Parts: sequence; structure tokens; C-alpha cells
Amino acid sequence: MVNRGRARVRRTQVGIIGAGPAGLFLAHLLHRQGIESVIVENRNRAEIEGTIRAGVLEQWTVDLMNEMGLGARMMREAHFHSGITLRFNGKSHHIDMEGLTGGKRVTVYAQHEVIRDLVAARLEDGGEIVFNVGETSLHDLDTDRPKIRYRRDRDGEVEEIHCDFIAGCDGFHGPSRPAIPEAARTEYQKVYPFGWLGILTEAPPSYPELIYANHERGFALLSTRSPEIQRLYIQCDPKDDIANWSDDRIWSELHARLATKDGWSLTEGPIFQKGIIAMRSFVCDPMQHGRLFIAGDAAHIVPPTGAKGLNLAVADVVVLSRGLVDYYRSGRMERLEQYSATALRRIWKAERFSWYMTTMLHRNEAETPFEQRIHLADLDYVVHSRAAATALAENYVGLPID
Repeated sequence: MVNRGRARVRRTQVGIIGAGPAGLFLAHLLHRQGIESVIVENRNRAEIEGTIRAGVLEQWTVDLMNEMGLGARMMREAHFHSGITLRFNGKSHHIDMEGLTGGKRVTVYAQHEVIRDLVAARLEDGGEIVFNVGETSLHDLDTDRPKIRYRRDRDGEVEEIHCDFIAGCDGFHGPSRPAIPEAARTEYQKVYPFGWLGILTEAPPSYPELIYANHERGFALLSTRSPEIQRLYIQCDPKDDIANWSDDRIWSELHARLATKDGWSLTEGPIFQKGIIAMRSFVCDPMQHGRLFIAGDAAHIVPPTGAKGLNLAVADVVVLSRGLVDYYRSGRMERLEQYSATALRRIWKAERFSWYMTTMLHRNEAETPFEQRIHLADLDYVVHSRAAATALAENYVGLPID
């Protein structure tokens, strides 16, 4: 590193902004191909590893982690299910995803656990993550020497990374997407009129797989975290105050929405975390400008009903890594030039599936009784049609990467 003016300057091949799933997976994919990268992240390590998030991994994501030597803890601690349960009108219907997709399973492994695995492996490999930076900005994107500028330790010395390419993996609120000129990008968004109230509870599992429930009082989801910790959600007003939701009120709603006519019961336990999240769909097109390529939440958001968020981020950087490998091996730019078009084909299919699952399973007060009955008919069709169930299953466990 050298001093140049007021900033300390360093050089790498690919500068990565953001140590989330997209940035970390990209760094590992490049490292395997001998391509150097540096990750800069505005949070510290404890923050990124301690941000509790759910996670359902598509089969190919599980396979990729194992192929890269990153999956040992996942294979020990994750929950592997043959399918999911759709529950409506008080009845449960198992969707046999493993049988419908030729052996692909549902893997429940929280996103923050994936992050922990990736960070540990990155540092063990000698790769660099610069944590806790501030004032990150992007420069000279239309040249062959784009730059990332940031302040180390938030209020420390200004540093600058000169790169061949920049990967913006810094989430919806990061600086990468706004670095694409407003006139050069189109943003598509749908804000849903409902949110999720999520809890973590100390209790044994109540059911052997995930339950997605459509109920007249609103959607509910039963998931899991470990043999001792369970994750559950209920549909709510995204503007509601969590203080309005006592533990008793939450359990009452969960019991009502997950109830069945066969006597099944939900096991309660102490709630040690609860919060409300809003839901939306978002896509930015294109996902590249000059030598900048954006990935993950910087480029798209999906409602969590379809279990696509982390998997889409990883798919983005698989496509991007292939283009970067082509460039460093042969100097060819064709795959990089097609990055956005290739990634968006898969993204829009995932957006469609997430919208489909969300609208089918939630109650929207703005809809007419006719529309609500259409959603129930959709559920009835899925659970009684092998073709419809197969379509749901192949989308849920993961479509191929082009």
C-alpha cells in the first residue's frame, strides 16, 4: 500500500463491497480460480455474524458449499426435509419435493450461520475482509481502473482500492446501486400491504417440516432453527408496533392460524426474540455499469415466502464469477457484458415465484372475496395436481443457473 495525496492506495483485481452472502461467496469463487479480491464491509464481524436471519437453501446452494469445502458444519447442523406442508381449511397437505424433483431436498440452515462459515473460511484462506469501514464511495467506473474509497474504522484514515472490477454486494441501502446513473437504470417495485411478525422460541419441534398456512386471520409459517429453538411467523400490519404484541397474543394467533381438524397441537415455549419486517419485491435493471456489477440485495429484493433471497444472491455471483474467470483467462468480456441479462432471467422467475407464494398464502384486505377464493382454489389445485405440485417444487428447491 502506498500513500497518494490524502488517501492510502492499494491494488487488487476485484474490489468487493459488502460481506454478506453475495460478497463472501464471490470472494471464495474467485479465490478458487486464483483471482485476488478484497472485501470492504461497513459493519464489524460480530455484527454480520450476529444478525439473526432465517434461511432455506436451494439444493444447488448446498451442493456448491460442499464442493467448495464450506459445508461441513451445515451438513452436521442443518435440517433436511423431504418437502413442505401447505395448510388451509384446517387440513395439511405434504408436498413431496424430494420425490417430485428427483431427490432435491429442503435444507433449513440460517443465513447468519452461512455467513459464519464463509467468514471463517475466508480468513483461514488468508483472504482479506476490511470490517467497520465508513463513507464508502465508488469512482471512475467508466475506466479500466475503477476505485473504492472508504474511511477505515469509520473515522480513521482514508484508503482507496484500485481494481479491475468492482462487485457491489452491499445490500439495498449501500452505495453501489446509486452509483449507476439514475437515467441508466430502471427500478421495479411492489410494496405488500402486510408484514411478518417473527419470533424465536425455546421449544422442541412441533412438526417434522415447514408449514405454510393460509388462514382467514392471516398467513402463518412454522419453521425451525435447532432441536431446542424454533422460528415462527404470523402475518401482521407492517406498521404495527411490536409492543402491541404480547407473548400471549402471539401464541393465540399462532394456535388459531396453524390449527387443524385432526387434533394436532403447537408446542409453546419462552419467546426470546420478536420483531416485525415489511415485505416488498424490487428489481434493478441493469445490474452493471462500466466496471461495476451489483449482486444480491443491491440489485433485487424478494418477499421471504418463496425462500429465495440468499439463493438469488449466490446465483448472481456464480454468473459473475464465470465472467470474471473468462476475462482473466482469455481477456474475453462477452460473459461480463451479458452478466445483467443472464442474471435477470433467473431473478424474474424467482420474483414471480415469490409473488405467487406470497399472494396465494396471505390475506389482503384490499382483495375481494372472489380473489380470496381464487387463492384457495390455487392451493387446492397445487395439492391435488402432480403437475402443479411439481412446478412449485422445482421452483422452491431451485431452478438451474443459466
